[in-house]
Amino acid sequence: MLAGLIFAIEEASDRPGTLVATLPFGGMTLLEYQVRLLSGAGAQHVLVAVGKMTPALLSAVSRASRRDLFVEIVRSAEEAAEKIGEEARVLVMADGLVTTDPVMDRMGHEGPEALLVTDDADSPAAIERLDMRDCWAGVARISIGQLRQIAQMPDDYDFQSALLRVAAQSGADHVPLTASWLRSGHAVEHSAEGLAARNTGIMAALTERRTDWADRWVFTRIARMVLPELVSRNVPGWALIGVAGVLALLSFTAIAYDWEGTGLIVSLLSAATFATSGAMAALRGEERRARAIEWTLLALFGGVALGCGWMERVRLDTTTPLVLAAVALATQFLIERAPSRHRRWWASPSAHLLSLTPFALAGLIQFGLGAAALYAFMTLAAAVEGTREKA
Repeated sequence: MLAGLIFAIEEASDRPGTLVATLPFGGMTLLEYQVRLLSGAGAQHVLVAVGKMTPALLSAVSRASRRDLFVEIVRSAEEAAEKIGEEARVLVMADGLVTTDPVMDRMGHEGPEALLVTDDADSPAAIERLDMRDCWAGVARISIGQLRQIAQMPDDYDFQSALLRVAAQSGADHVPLTASWLRSGHAVEHSAEGLAARNTGIMAALTERRTDWADRWVFTRIARMVLPELVSRNVPGWALIGVAGVLALLSFTAIAYDWEGTGLIVSLLSAATFATSGAMAALRGEERRARAIEWTLLALFGGVALGCGWMERVRLDTTTPLVLAAVALATQFLIERAPSRHRRWWASPSAHLLSLTPFALAGLIQFGLGAAALYAFMTLAAAVEGTREKA
């Protein structure tokens, strides 16, 4: 079993009386974001170590608790040790830590005790020096036995520092902080201004869920521009999904009225809105919704392709365009299910929509559907080959 321990003791340097953990971050509080990360790493029980109780902290803990995740407050190492099971591993997050899912997934793996470290003492992630070379970078994996060692120390010991010292002296593995993790926003912040600056970097990392060229160079850039504004205004995720759904229906309607070019342009707006809502869902820890949105993009492409294929069938009195659309959709479905790592040039629902648009505007949608089917087949062949190499 994996348990989480978050420190929420320090006050914000630019907001006296306000805990860093309760500062706004990503459309929620920093504490809620940290709980989301621990839940994503597999934690079922999260403890929040506090020095003082505030109404904002209690509200954040209440919002972070879910049916499958129990979040509670502790005041000491002794109390924390009593609440965690005998066989549990404990994933610790430092006070004010901002990080991303890849870091937590790496540190949450099965294995011996470990400390995330950086050899750059001036790094924004460096908290406390461990030895002549490394500084702690804010995440630790410890055992329940080490937590009990801290519980036996005098009450005037600093909980976080004592935990770090016990883990270091027990020979915990040092896991180096990579450059990519640092670029994605991993840092420790104790000010509202610093958290606001980190917010943008974290959002940028979360928008890069899909790696294909269309998402990376078009839809991800759009999501990255609008997401901070949406989050700052607390726009609900369902609102974006609703807007994207309405745009999708308008796209299908335009195609049904034989306005394929207009329909494709509106479908691009729908795809961009879906991509933004998927990034927002990922930010808020709603992984199931984020995955569902990715499949919705496939449904959007399917509706557009089949609609265009049907209209071309009526216009040209041949089933070839409709068959090409069906083949492209079925092949793309297999690509989405492929276990191999997706490459930048591979076909995706977003890439198909972008590729079809110029053909539709030029009145050559049948050739666009043929190109989509060929593109999907080439990608599927690469996916199959990648799976064989992996095996």
